[in-house]
Amino acid sequence: MSEQAVQIIARGPRAEAEAAADALDAHPATEALTYSILEEDEDHDVWRIDAFPTTAEEQAAITGLLGRFGALRTAVEVLADADWLAMSLSGLPPVRAGRFFVYGAHDRGLAPPNAVNLRIEAGAAFGTGHHGTTVGCLAAYDRLLKRRPFRRVLDVGCGTGVLAIAAARTGSAVALGTDIDAPSARIANENAALNAARARFVHASGLNAASVRHHGPYDLVFANILAPPLVALAQDIKRALKPGGFAILSGLLRTQERRVLAAYVSRGFRLERRLHRDAWATLTLRRP
Repeated sequence: MSEQAVQIIARGPRAEAEAAADALDAHPATEALTYSILEEDEDHDVWRIDAFPTTAEEQAAITGLLGRFGALRTAVEVLADADWLAMSLSGLPPVRAGRFFVYGAHDRGLAPPNAVNLRIEAGAAFGTGHHGTTVGCLAAYDRLLKRRPFRRVLDVGCGTGVLAIAAARTGSAVALGTDIDAPSARIANENAALNAARARFVHASGLNAASVRHHGPYDLVFANILAPPLVALAQDIKRALKPGGFAILSGLLRTQERRVLAAYVSRGFRLERRLHRDAWATLTLRRP
């Protein structure tokens, strides 16, 4: 870890920001980086990247990559020695996506009686429900639920567990989540308990772990991860799904949509729907 936690902020036109985000995704030194990209000022075409390096090497790689894009203004800010994650979450409003209402402990009194209320605490894991990719997945799932139920659901790269918990709370008998990060699996199980949801989360890499295969094949697979692993996992996700099963994919920028979609269409998947939120895309695909 770095001696001091820092946040790297880059601002500039959308085209430059999205190209820089692609570069961050593609570089081996930043493939596990936590960052966000969003529109900060629509009238003046200002987009913003916020990156949170965890090592000095990662910080150097980020600043080097962003420095290649001359239209971006980049700054490094030292974060105060405090629980800045909890502080930032306390300022986030609850999120509504279809029938789902996602909130943290600070908003527990706002949960409406006519929604599937999901209390999600992030801890050290990604996926509070506020990110455009998570909201996109929940909105896509809400649409599918209007057509049919899903008995067996797998969430690849579960983070806080919000997607598998949403599945468990809407009738899935099997709602399994996996993450390559052990603390994320632990936090997801804690969130499942908070929501009285029969969802289970395991520390596993990929879809070939015995704990994943045991409960398959699945009716639905969520994969809210990054574009490169989405492409790499296309065949494994196909194997994990029942014929006619659905995959909801996100974690990709709109500029990466064609690349990810091509990997799945080439394996027989059919695009059912695409959703866009800010710079992010969510794809709903069906295995033939």
